[in-house]
Amino acid sequence: MTEPTRTRSATGAALLRGQVTDAITAAVLDELAESGYARMSMEAVARRARVGKAALYRRWTSKQAMVEQIVADLAWNTVPVPNTGTLRGDVSSYVAHANALTQDLRTTRIIADLSAEAIRNPQLAQTFYAALREPRRAAGATMLHKAIQRGELPTDLDTDLALDCLVGLTYARPQTLTASGELTDPYPQQRLVNVILAALAACHH
Repeated sequence: MTEPTRTRSATGAALLRGQVTDAITAAVLDELAESGYARMSMEAVARRARVGKAALYRRWTSKQAMVEQIVADLAWNTVPVPNTGTLRGDVSSYVAHANALTQDLRTTRIIADLSAEAIRNPQLAQTFYAALREPRRAAGATMLHKAIQRGELPTDLDTDLALDCLVGLTYARPQTLTASGELTDPYPQQRLVNVILAALAACHH
């Protein structure tokens, strides 16, 4: 009879640990959005998550280790590979996914803050770029390869330059902040798609 009891206890403990980790993760993201990485402290995260500092240090040895793991595991790191059958359709889908991400002002603030911090912190930069930059480029590379196979892009495409154009124009373009505090694109999405397509066509050796 003791074995089922131990199983139930272990399952309950694992569920509680998961709930605490979820609360900490939410608190870290809120602190990053509101205070930024440099000003964020383990104490502030613990207070916001309503846990003791020991709960944080059982999981991570430092603030940086905590932020690195949480950022690496974020769902918004995932970039789907478009598969519409045409380069224009794929680029439109790629841009639309990026647009949806930028509508979340909290996420945009976190990315902007960590981008700035990464310039000063090489170790954090490695994690940050692996979590955000590499999935964006990997999805883009697959998309470009399919376009080459379909004959929509030249076989001598300079892939690195093309990816710089695609990712840069899609994710690093300026946005306008409205009076209500929302971010909006300064030009229509299809105009951006046209510019990206023109840039890609010019990216050959």
